Amino acid sequence: MPEPTLAGIQFAATTSAEQPIARTNAQLTAFVGRTLRGPLHHPIIVRSFADFQQHFGGLWQPSPLSYAIEHFFEQGGRQAVIVRVANGALPATLSLKCGRETLRLEARAPGTREFLRASVDYDHVANGDEQSFNLVLQRVRSPGSERIEEQETFRGLSVDPQSPRFVASVLMQSDLMRVRGNVPMLRPDITLMAGTNLPVGYISSNPDGDDGKPITDYDVIGSSARATGLFALEGVDELAFVYIPPLARVIDVGISALLVAARFCREQRAMLIVDPPSSWESAPEAIRSLKVLDFRSDNALMFYPRISAMDRLRGRVETFGNGGAVAGLLSRSGEVLSAVLSEREPEPMLRSSAKLIKDVSNSDRWLLAAHGVNVLQSVRNPEREWPALRTLACGASASSDWSYLAQRRFSLFVINAIERGTRWCAGLPNTAATWTRITGQIGTFLGELRHAGAFSSVAADQAFLVICDERINDDADGVHILVQFAATHAGEYHSFMLTQRPGGATVKPVMVNRFEATLVVSRELEQEITLRLTPKDDYISVLVLN
Repeated sequence: MPEPTLAGIQFAATTSAEQPIARTNAQLTAFVGRTLRGPLHHPIIVRSFADFQQHFGGLWQPSPLSYAIEHFFEQGGRQAVIVRVANGALPATLSLKCGRETLRLEARAPGTREFLRASVDYDHVANGDEQSFNLVLQRVRSPGSERIEEQETFRGLSVDPQSPRFVASVLMQSDLMRVRGNVPMLRPDITLMAGTNLPVGYISSNPDGDDGKPITDYDVIGSSARATGLFALEGVDELAFVYIPPLARVIDVGISALLVAARFCREQRAMLIVDPPSSWESAPEAIRSLKVLDFRSDNALMFYPRISAMDRLRGRVETFGNGGAVAGLLSRSGEVLSAVLSEREPEPMLRSSAKLIKDVSNSDRWLLAAHGVNVLQSVRNPEREWPALRTLACGASASSDWSYLAQRRFSLFVINAIERGTRWCAGLPNTAATWTRITGQIGTFLGELRHAGAFSSVAADQAFLVICDERINDDADGVHILVQFAATHAGEYHSFMLTQRPGGATVKPVMVNRFEATLVVSRELEQEITLRLTPKDDYISVLVLN
């Protein structure tokens, strides 16, 4: 059977309390959209454009996602996870003769570019066994081609519904085909070489696949219950960015999809990359349109303007959404901690394969930044100062820190690292011994970050706080961990409640109130306080009482 396609995305929780929390940076970018071929609603990791071609068919004019992947790797992207969605696409079928009846198979993945073939033989089948057969399935590069891209072999299949090798049941594990409709009583005939009576030949799939219509916001959003569309990414680890390319060449992603995607990214602790609408002709128009759009999120970011690049299928330069290039640029920009500590962020410079469709003046650059929109560059900025990269919070965030991209990414890096590093405690007894090990492990990690230069806005003894004891774990369902660390802006703190359970972890922002004057909890006072948790919507209010 083929190797699992999620290899490299999900990792076993092997970390223990004795192991340090890793400072690795999540660099995985998710793309959700239409492709030429490939399985639907099934995340597959690719590490090069050649990987993308193998799994999803490469460039395709109706697929803005395919061009975004090309721009991603050209701009320095490292690895991406692709979720294919479709609108009304149909799979190709394959017909195997069973005497006078027919066993019909259908492609696992819909579309016109699934070129499949099948072979049937009775090798090593006992004499007198009229129900068993062997089946070989292959995907080939093109009709009539002998270049095999993927092959599956199933021996000892049966047409008997009571058999453990019943063909309809076994092919449920196939990545290429499955049974459509009823299985005949007779096994399939041996396939012969074309024009001869010699085994073994192949039967090719029928030309009845359909690529479907252009996708809609509904197709991209999908269903959480069925793990389709955007929600196919639930459980994918190490996710840094999510990008939904334009639905078609001239159709932008709608506000409904953006709102759902922003909420999804908040829950997954990732950043949503949003394209500037194709209608934006200038910076002033962009600012006016932003007010009408009214889309604000500290888990989203936008760069302006769109880009132009060579369309290798059309043989000319075309305009594209910039999200794929932006994801590649941010992936190559280095360690998140370094970006936070540096006095000057690196300029968002595109490589030469992409150009800006229009120049942006320095005054417009600052004006756009004030509204949460960043500006791409294709040449170095002659000015001595340029605005820090922003999120689309636009003042709507609970923390002024999170209006800035570097600080927002750093806070996500910290809490994601702690969440991964403490998975070892899920399912362990909720006892003082476990709490002490957790507190020590997280304290060491945050102390190392402090030593590297983080949390420098406050004194060392007020840089961070970790609480994991009976105050928040009395009869708790899972292990509760309260983590607070200083923001870049003096006087502000970020606080999270992390809960580790055997079925997975949850992370929620919390508000730690102390006399409504400061969020600092000194080590002396920490021994005297009690915490009361009050669930409210997506937040937990942690009241610190004297």
